[in-house]
Amino acid sequence: MSKVRVLVGTKKGAFILTSDGKRKQWEVAGPYFTGWEIYHLKGSPADPNRIYASQTSGWFGQIIQRSNDGGKSWEVPGGAPPPTPQGWPQGQSNKFVYDTSTETGKPLTTHQFYDGTQHPWEFKRVWHLEPSLTDPDAVFAGVEDAALFHSSDGGTTWKELSGLRGHGTGPKWQPGAGGMCLHTILLDPGNPRRIVIAISAAGAFRSDDGGKSWKPINRGLRSPYIPDPTAEVGHCVHHIALHPSRPNTLFMQKHWDVMRSDDAGDNWREVSGNLPTDFGFVIDVHSHEPETVYVVPIKSDSEHFVHEGKLRVYRSRSGGNEWEALTKGLPQKDCYVNVLRDAMAVDQLDQCGVYFGTSGGQVYASADAGDTWQAIVRDLPPVLSIETQTLP
Repeated sequence: MSKVRVLVGTKKGAFILTSDGKRKQWEVAGPYFTGWEIYHLKGSPADPNRIYASQTSGWFGQIIQRSNDGGKSWEVPGGAPPPTPQGWPQGQSNKFVYDTSTETGKPLTTHQFYDGTQHPWEFKRVWHLEPSLTDPDAVFAGVEDAALFHSSDGGTTWKELSGLRGHGTGPKWQPGAGGMCLHTILLDPGNPRRIVIAISAAGAFRSDDGGKSWKPINRGLRSPYIPDPTAEVGHCVHHIALHPSRPNTLFMQKHWDVMRSDDAGDNWREVSGNLPTDFGFVIDVHSHEPETVYVVPIKSDSEHFVHEGKLRVYRSRSGGNEWEALTKGLPQKDCYVNVLRDAMAVDQLDQCGVYFGTSGGQVYASADAGDTWQAIVRDLPPVLSIETQTLP
């Protein structure tokens, strides 16, 4: 019987949840990297025992961790950093060095700050790790301040794909309330040269040449809170998802609005439909039904908790516009949690499993595509990310 591994990143460590294909009983392992912010963990599609983790601390910086045995043990690629006097390892954020070489044709040194002035690019953390679909040693990293890095040696060394920041609008990018982070990386399974990324609050971009050159793909987005609501860049995209069988169809949860594109992001149209609010962070697609989409509406950008005190996942079986509330097993009163952008995932079992984590530390699972839910663990630190691995 197949098994499922759920990788959970939280504000104070990482956890690994495992279950058999029934997904009724769960084992909880962890915490790993106790006390550190784990923005993201993700397993390699080419080798499920290879897992990458982004370990971050405001005090000690950034460390990349790597496991070769499914999370039982971990190592820092290239060797562990020396401990501090407090006993914690000192971060090695200098591994992520922005490219200012002549290769880009210009010094990429500033972006727009909150007050409209130019501000130096400053590395803060890795938000998202996206392993290659075919090579366990190849992995992309989306970082704050927004840039895309790549490693071909299992995370030991990193090189910026500087064509993204250098394509021309980089100095116009501006941070949102959560900073200026590159949080979404989508690899096209049918075209290894196509990459789609998203940045808060610059928008979505696509490369069709393996990351050398990029173009904004924000036509159709409308953001009334920026000076030009239909500008080429400046839109606060929260997350984008695709189904592997239809990589040209993209679903986006924007700051406000749920959007859809059927031409790989060249044009977008709104599919918020009958959602009670179209503000939110997460969006994902059923593993076997490319037109079945999930979101968790949040009340507003100033009230980051679910609408009406009810935790509801909304599912559309028609690719948007018509949404149904999924509530069975979820709290329907006095609930005021948030679900962050990387905190939802689906598994690959015949009956699609759906998972999400909350700011209250609960991880919910549905073994029947969202019809019913159970909390498989409660009272973890606030959940930052959820990923799944379906194992033989």
